Parts: sequence; C-alpha cells; structure tokens
Amino acid sequence: MGIQERKTRHKEDLRKRILEAAKKLFVTAGYEATSIRKIAQEIEFSPTTIYLYYKDKSDIIYALHQEGFSMLRQDFQPLMEVESPFERLKAIGKCYLRFGLKHPDFYEVMFMMKDPMHYLQIHCVDGAWEEGERVFDFLLQTVRDCQEVGYFKGLDTVQVAVQAWSSVHGLCSLYVSGHLRNMMEVILNNDEQEAMVEKAFRVFVHYLESTK
Repeated sequence: MGIQERKTRHKEDLRKRILEAAKKLFVTAGYEATSIRKIAQEIEFSPTTIYLYYKDKSDIIYALHQEGFSMLRQDFQPLMEVESPFERLKAIGKCYLRFGLKHPDFYEVMFMMKDPMHYLQIHCVDGAWEEGERVFDFLLQTVRDCQEVGYFKGLDTVQVAVQAWSSVHGLCSLYVSGHLRNMMEVILNNDEQEAMVEKAFRVFVHYLESTK
C-alpha cells in the first residue's frame, strides 16, 4: 500500500469515526445538546480536526442523513427485479421495516429528527431532496404499477403511496422510540417487539389485498 493510499484510507476511517460518534450523540443526547467539541471528545481528537471534514454539526447530521438513504436504496435495489407489482410493494414494506429494526439510530436521524430537514431548507436549491426523492419515487412507481393491474381503484397514486409509507413508518417509529415496548410490557405483559411489528405489518398487507 502506497503513502497516498494510506492517507486516503486514514481520512475515510476518521470520517467514519466522526459520523459514528456524532450519530451516537445525536440519538442519545439530542441534536441541540451535541456540539463539535463533544463529538471531538468522543473520538479523542481536537475540534479543529473535525472542522477539516465538516464545517458544522448541521453538515454532519446531513452527511448521516445521506449515508442512511444510500444504505436504504441499496437494500431496495434487488426489489426492482420483482415482477409482480403487489409483491414488490409488500417487499418494499418488509425491507423498510427491516431497515428500521436493524438500524434504529440511522432511522431516527433519517425519519424522526427535524434537523436534516432544516439543512435541506437552507442549503438545497428549490427544496431538492435527491436521496429521499429516489426512495419515494420507487414506492410511487410501484403503487402506479399496482393500479395498472387492478389495485387501489379510483384512488390517487400519491395519496396511496403516502398512506402506505406513513403506516409502515408508524410501526418503525413506535419501535425506535421505545413506545411499542412500553405498551406491550404494560398492557400485554410481552416485550417481543419485532414479532408484534411483523404481525401488525401482516394486518396492513391484508388491508392492501382487499383493495383489489
């Protein structure tokens, strides 16, 4: 390995450490309570080092936002080969749930924290949100394909897509926030959250099947 390659690898490793430390602090302490200095302390570097990579903490949280959406798009990629539109729609929902359960910290940054959206409003021209738009466009096209084979008759495509997204998001957010576990322990004397999420998703799919 040459000198330049080692330098490049070192920079990427440090960038990943900064993002991982920031993600941990954003989720556990909150965005407002997290400072560049605290992130630097977490990785045992000076704040000056972090400023070599990111201009401020809003830049960091948006970088995390982009990374999370890149991961989600990669998970969605194989689903593009699913020929049946309705099976593809179910697979999108399952994949989305699996992502939320597997990466709750990323999910919180991507879909539950308002701070990356503030960054978009300030820095992105005409409110462009490329990473999010790609994910939603895939869902939207799948709903459109479902309508072509008889599902969701007479319903607006965008409204169906938003309803499907919000329903599955609700399950994920209940899981990530801990509200689902608390409810299950108090009311059902059961803490098997993932099993409950799966069962609730099957009920949602049953509802979708009835639309044809």
